[in-house]
This record gives sequence, C-alpha cells and structure tokens, in this order.
Amino acid sequence: MIEIALAGNPNTGKTSLFNILTNSYEYVGNWSGVTVEKKVGMLNNKKGHLIDLPGIYSLNPLSKDEGVATRFLIEEQFSMVLNIVDASQLERNLYLTIQLLEYGKPVVIGLNMVDVAKGRGISIDEKKLSEKLNSPVLPIVARTGSGCKELAGLLTNEQQENQPLYISYGSILEKAMDQLAAKIPDIDGLPPKRWLALQFFEGNDVVRTLLQSYIAEEELQTLLAETEQRIQSEEKAKSLLYFIRAVRAAYIQDIVDVSLIKGKDVKYTLSDRIDNIVTNKFLGIPIFIFFMYFIFKLTFDWLGSPISDMLDGFLTGPLTDTLKSILQAAGASSFIQAVILDGIVAGVGGVLVFVPQIMILFFLISFIEDSGYMARIAMVMDKTLESIGLNGKAFIPMIIGFGCNVPGIMAARTIEQPKERLLTIILTPLMSCSARLSVYSLFVGAFFTQNQALIVLSLYLLGILIALTLAKLFSSTILKEESSMFVIELPPYRIPQWRTLMRNTWEKGKGFVRKAGTFIFGGSVVIWFLSYAGPSGFDVEMNKSFLAMIGGVLAPLFEPIGFGSWQAGAALLTGFLAKEVVVSTMNIIYVAPDLHTLQGVMAHHFTPLAAYSFMAFLLLYVPCLATVAVIKKETGSTKWTWFSIIYALLIAYLVSLVIYQGGKLLGF
Repeated sequence: MIEIALAGNPNTGKTSLFNILTNSYEYVGNWSGVTVEKKVGMLNNKKGHLIDLPGIYSLNPLSKDEGVATRFLIEEQFSMVLNIVDASQLERNLYLTIQLLEYGKPVVIGLNMVDVAKGRGISIDEKKLSEKLNSPVLPIVARTGSGCKELAGLLTNEQQENQPLYISYGSILEKAMDQLAAKIPDIDGLPPKRWLALQFFEGNDVVRTLLQSYIAEEELQTLLAETEQRIQSEEKAKSLLYFIRAVRAAYIQDIVDVSLIKGKDVKYTLSDRIDNIVTNKFLGIPIFIFFMYFIFKLTFDWLGSPISDMLDGFLTGPLTDTLKSILQAAGASSFIQAVILDGIVAGVGGVLVFVPQIMILFFLISFIEDSGYMARIAMVMDKTLESIGLNGKAFIPMIIGFGCNVPGIMAARTIEQPKERLLTIILTPLMSCSARLSVYSLFVGAFFTQNQALIVLSLYLLGILIALTLAKLFSSTILKEESSMFVIELPPYRIPQWRTLMRNTWEKGKGFVRKAGTFIFGGSVVIWFLSYAGPSGFDVEMNKSFLAMIGGVLAPLFEPIGFGSWQAGAALLTGFLAKEVVVSTMNIIYVAPDLHTLQGVMAHHFTPLAAYSFMAFLLLYVPCLATVAVIKKETGSTKWTWFSIIYALLIAYLVSLVIYQGGKLLGF
C-alpha cells in the first residue's frame, strides 16, 4: 500500500482535493492553517493512503503547523508527494515545489485553479512545465472535481524513484554542502544528505536539531558562520538565506518564462472590486457587523425559530405521548417513567429543540468561509488587533471559536510568536460558541421577542470587545512580546458548492447532536436524579432536593448580579460540563413540558435585565470541560489553564455586575 504526502501552499484547494480523492471530509476554510495536524485518508481505489499536510509556503518552519510538514519529511516513511499548485499564482507556489523536488521522492503536480487563472488572462503549458520540472503535471479544478479522476489514476501507477532535483548554488555553498554532507553518517531512514545540508544552510531549525544529534553544535555553527561570511563578501549577498532564495527565484523565473502564457492582462477583477468595499478601512468592520446581524436575523427570526417551534411541538407532543403509552403498556414503574420522560426526554429534548437554529448558523458561517470573505475579516481586523499586541491571524481562531472553542484554540498553532499564541489560546474561550446559542435562544425567546437577533449580536460583540480589551491588558503586562508580521492569502471570491456547504454544516453540527445523545443524555439523568432525591429520601419536593441544596450554596453570590436563585446557581454549575446542559437543567428544574411553557415559567424568575446579565455571565464565565482540557494540552501548562479559568470567572462576574447594577441605576 502506497503512502502519498499531499503538500501545497495555503488556499490552493489542498483540503478540497483531499476530500475528493479520499471521499472523506476535513474542515475546509480560506486561510492558512486550518489543517494544523497530519490527516490521513484512504484513496477511493483502496490502493493507498493520502496524508494531508498543513498548508505551507516553505519547508523552513515558522509556526507549529509548518513544523509538522518538515518533521514528516524527516521522520515518516512515504512513497511520493502530491504537490497541489495554484495556477493563478504559479511563480510563488513553485518555491515549495522546488524544495520538494530537491528532496528526491517522486512528485506529481496537481495544477489547480486553472479556471481562476484563465479568468485572469493566464494560461499554462502543462507539458512544458512537466518537462522543466521532470515531473507529471495535471490541470485540475479541485472545487468541482474536474481532472481529479485522472490525477487519482496517475497517483497509483507504479512510480520509479526520482533523482533529486539539482540546482547549482555556486561554488561556495556547494563546497560547504559537500563538507557538511560528508559529516552526516550513513543511516537508513535519513533524508538525502544534500537536501539536509541545503535545509540547514537555509535556516531550517528542525533540520538543525536533527543534525545536532550527529555533529557537534560548535562544528555546525562554525561551518555556517564561515559560509555566511563568504557568501556576503564574495557574492555580495545580504545574507545566506537571501542568496539561496535568489538562486531559486532565478530558476523558477526560467520555468515560468517557458511555461506561462499571459493573455490580456486583467488588472481589475471582480474580487478586487468587492475588496474595495468590504476591506475599506472605514466600511470593513461595519459591514462585518451587518453580516453578523443578518446571520442572527435568519437564525432566530426568519428561519430558525419557526423550525424550532415545529420540532418542539413534535418532541413534546407525539413523541412524548408515544413514549408514555409504550411505558405504560410495558408496565414500567413510575420511577422509570419519570427518569425517561422528566429526565431524558425533557433534558435532551430541551437541547435538541435548538438544533435547527444551530445548523442554520453553521450553514451561514460555512457560506462566508467558503466564499472567501472570512479571510477578509481577518485582514480588516488586523489593524485593530495590531494596536493591542496581536495580529489578524489571531482573529481566525476566534472566528472558528464561534462554532466551537476547542478547534478555535487548536487553530492557534498557526501563530508563530509563542506569547501571541498563548494569548490567543486564553482569549478564544470568550468567543460565543454554538453551545451557548441554545441558552441565548431560550432567553431571547422569553424576554426579547422583538429584538432577538440584536440581543444575540450584542452578546457576540461583547465577547469580542472583552477579548480585545484583555488582549491589550495582557500584552502590555504579563505577556509582552515583539510584534509580528501578518500575512494572509486572500482567495478569489467564489460561489460555494452546495454539496460542500452541506457537508461542512454537518461536520460542524454533528458534534452538537452527538453531544446531545451522549454527554447531555448522561448529564440529564444525573441532574434529574439530584432533583428527584434529597436528604429525606426520593421523590421529594424540588426545593428540598440535593440539586436545590447545591444551587442554594451559590445563590447568594449571584444576588448582586440579578439572579440569586438556587435554580440559576445549579444551572450555571452544570454548565461547566457543557454549556448546553444549562438548558437541560432548566427544563428539569422548572418541570416544563415544552419550550413555550419553560419560557413562560422563567418570566417569573428573571427580569429582562437579569436575563441579559445571566447571558453575559454565561458568555464569559468558566470554559466548558472540553475547552479546559484542550487549553491544558495546547499550553502544556497547569498554571495557564488555571489562569484561563479564574480570570474568566472574575471578568464574567464583574461585567454582569456592571450590566445589572448599571441597568438598575438607569431605570431598566
């Protein structure tokens, strides 16, 4: 079985191609570093595995995701490389291609986005390109699947071992590479010695660390310093790295001159026209806010609520009645009936009611991502983030965090600066994830029926505002760091494929559904039991249950922020497990047969001001258990994990206190 590494620049359609060739699905976005780890899929013809490496511009790693690709080439066994190249950006993409060809494994080149190139007046002679690179080149459009079947057939043909591409880097560097190669021991499994030597002189830290296992560090440093000094003095180069890049650039230019044909130059594309508006320094952020408002309007008012109401009617009507009839016919005890109907159906059903709204939200976010607009949001936010010690790349994990904080935190691996990465990790949980959305839906439907979208938008913006404020505070105090440069690919605008959108939506939403069937299922049973039992035994009054006792301990603490009841305390406590469990807990506590009854009951326990304070607290307080676990994994620090929990709790209390007490002073 062959092992094929899939490599390419960010935004070249690499992950889309992976999905087509393996008939499997990975998260697809329009920015660098969505796939931050190696992913493996079985080829459709079952003849090999395709290994999806992170999108990189060079094998010289700057961030964690780029390091994955270099380590793969050094440490893993594979048969060949499938290099996907953006036809509309051929010259830039060939830099990575050259590095891969120098490695020596067979390389097949998928020339993607030929349709985009054609739209820009660019055509490529793939035969001449193939001759110059001594590797097969096939034109494809990964987004639609055009040419991918032929590419798949080529991959599984018997491949002969290639000779590494040889580019002369001049007598000085060639002599230095020969010297270094002579010092590298002959060990099976090591990459070609010349490639290792070249990567070392290019400044590849992963390769340097490997070579230090066989050669003394002082010896390596001496050879590097001598070569650097000679290159600067004799070749008049700015540095050794610049010299290597200049040699490669000249080689690439020769290839481009032969294989690329430019027709009528299209200087002002449709993407450029749209960008003049959506990335405008004055209009960019207001347009983003308008899009968010439009999304929430569709999610809550125009589409989501009617569908959720229909689902609620089914769950609390026909489904509950049918289950009740089955249980009674089976002779189930009143205890079992209570567990199933009052615990499981009320708890899990109370969360499932909001699945349509969450799926609609994910569909719309997926549309924005796949259209190319999400990358523009990061660019628009760069100036703002730069002023507070971050850059636009940090906004990408935060945007992903709108779906779920866990992948959002993992996406921070793309950030090069360690302290910027840490800062992004501890602030991403302040982004309002889809789990919180079920709680917002419950409250806005009860207290803010005329302004549901506006209230939810305000909570999302509140999370962003608090995160930006804390970023400025932390970057000025505990996490000072030199500023870094932000570079992001702006892909052309596209109309997303319907199939891709649906799969993308399902991939994001299935976690919510799966959690309802497992985590929330178990949590609902436990919460129901705590409400059913008390110190005096079973089937006690709710106010005398163990759940009331636990919530009662926390109630006095929440009094100043508007919801000093044991019910609110118990619901927030269970929210640490998963934010959706807050809805399950309230369904069980208030013994509500359906959504509208629950919202009516809540109106007696909260005022609109207290309800908004509760939602703000839920937005900002302790991250859920899964998020805490991934913070620990990504930071590798117990200290920073505890810091993320404690600061969030304090900020949540302070913000809710200001909202509630300030609102009372203003007469709300």
